[in-house]
Amino acid sequence: MNTNDNQSTSHILMIRPVNFGFNEETAVSNAFQNRNADKNGVQEKARAEFDGMVAILRENWVDVTVIEDTPEPYTPDSIFPNNWVSFHADGTIFLYPMQAENRRLERREDIIAQLEDRFEVKHIVDLSRFEQENKFLEGTGSMVLDRENKVAYACISPRTDREVLALFCEQAGYKEVSFHAFDEYHHAIYHTNVLMCIGSKFAVICLDSITDADEKNAVTAILKLTNKEIVNISFGQMNQFAGNMLEVKNNKGESLIVMSQNAFNALDEDKKATLGKYGELVYANINTIETNGGGSARCMMAEVHLPVGS
Repeated sequence: MNTNDNQSTSHILMIRPVNFGFNEETAVSNAFQNRNADKNGVQEKARAEFDGMVAILRENWVDVTVIEDTPEPYTPDSIFPNNWVSFHADGTIFLYPMQAENRRLERREDIIAQLEDRFEVKHIVDLSRFEQENKFLEGTGSMVLDRENKVAYACISPRTDREVLALFCEQAGYKEVSFHAFDEYHHAIYHTNVLMCIGSKFAVICLDSITDADEKNAVTAILKLTNKEIVNISFGQMNQFAGNMLEVKNNKGESLIVMSQNAFNALDEDKKATLGKYGELVYANINTIETNGGGSARCMMAEVHLPVGS
């Protein structure tokens, strides 16, 4: 891997939904999906929220590549592309094994082909074969990557398998920091990126969710070793997706910390001030997407760290 990989990029891939909705297949392990959420006009509301978020990013000088989803096959979660693909500064693309069968249909060669028009792709590593063994690793949902220090943080869950995680780390040159995390009802947290976010100089994390003292100490030790200021959020803030944010660079080289309006509203003033030292806080109202999809702002953005083509 390129050891000069930056933590954040100004190039973001987002998938505009055509069939967004509550996904029964993923709800089994995703406690953030709300079965009682308003189902009326969900697709129309989600598309409006999506377009609003894209507009906010572009107003802040972020380069967003928007690709339309297709009506067929049925992919209600296609709005969350960071789970099936990740893009790296050495020109590598990783494709990931997904637990829900209808999410496997989100992997589209044509999306990668479109990106190849602008970016250099040198190597594609396809880990999706592990689906045949019921072993999963759902991209930068399952892993929160410290790209500069080559550390992959991952909470082990039905969607995050140790064997596949180890293989990713071996192939990408990352150090594995795995642990177990639970919500306040002692349910395993389905994706690491709902409980933590790594920025260039900070880490947002719900430390209460890591109940094993040794695992918690190991995580905090490496965060301190890599010079991250720890912003510890509560279960309540995590449940409003305050852990599901992403540091983005804009085309002017400025740092932005992108999150949902619910996440922003959940943060107390001292946490906003701490984060504000490291970037402008940018947020969008994506309430329909959050309640029905169980994912938030970070899940909607796949960062394209590929080299820009000449």
